[in-house]
Amino acid sequence: MSEGLSLLSLFASSFLSATLLPGNSEAVLVALLLSGASKPWLLVLIATIGNSAGGVTNVILGRLFPLRKTSRWQEKAAGWLKRYGAVALLLSWMPVMGDLLCLLAGWMRIPWRPVLFFLCLGKALRYVVVAAATLQGMMWWH
Repeated sequence: MSEGLSLLSLFASSFLSATLLPGNSEAVLVALLLSGASKPWLLVLIATIGNSAGGVTNVILGRLFPLRKTSRWQEKAAGWLKRYGAVALLLSWMPVMGDLLCLLAGWMRIPWRPVLFFLCLGKALRYVVVAAATLQGMMWWH
């Protein structure tokens, strides 16, 4: 697979992973790291951009379509956002809960600047940890 196609696949998987659709971005990132498809920093950057774009999409949806039904997860996520504000979006990488945090951040009209900062930072940290663990494991086996 060409480098461009690998990066596009990683972006798409990362974007989808930030929605309720399955994307398996960590698995794609690890596979591309193991195959040497591109430089590790570029793979982490592309995964972060794709996943952050998906998270921002959820924030926008939250601003457009206020949530009406209250679920246990929604109440928990809203509680974190009320207590910690945009800092709670450091957890936006978490499955299901992260999607709700992003939707609720939009619904609660949390200002864009802190939303973007903490959302992107949380997503980036996750991919840095995954890449570092993968690369460390590769060095250990060689």
